Amino acid sequence: MSSLSVYHLSSPEIPNKVLTHFEDIVSTLAEQGVGFDRWQATVKIQPGASQEEAIAAYQAQIDQLMTERGYITVDVISVNSDHPQKAELRASFLDEHRYGEDEVRFFVAGRGLFSLHIDDYVYAVLCERNDLISMPAGTKHWFDMGEHPYLIAIRLFKNPEGRAASFTGDDIASRFPLLED
Repeated sequence: MSSLSVYHLSSPEIPNKVLTHFEDIVSTLAEQGVGFDRWQATVKIQPGASQEEAIAAYQAQIDQLMTERGYITVDVISVNSDHPQKAELRASFLDEHRYGEDEVRFFVAGRGLFSLHIDDYVYAVLCERNDLISMPAGTKHWFDMGEHPYLIAIRLFKNPEGRAASFTGDDIASRFPLLED
């Protein structure tokens, strides 16, 4: 089940609130300019599948997002617990970073934890299959796929240069909870 835990920077061990109702998650994130929606991941595809397989399976949804929102670049993260570089992949997303443009992720399998650092708060969003999260350009965040990852997420951007992460150098991510397997 998707959830949202909201932490104040001064208390990273205890959330101020934990939300599990879809409408509450949507409205709380919307107040921060972050979109959260549910789409149907109708095709069964297993984490570890290739980028080409995932894109082919969800071409209709990708085309819809590209048409509606002007995205032109798509890539896929597809990882399972057998992935030979799972620890390196996990580590590459755990440092706080941001992108120069909006970022959209559509989870078609598994789950992952986005932690968004906005002002004096961290919004930890547990995304699962069918979740679509849209973060505005410049949103500081980190992502945890867990020690035993199992996910496929499709990422969309408006230009290829937007995919380059800019790391903040802040160690904030090390102070907040990670995804528990």
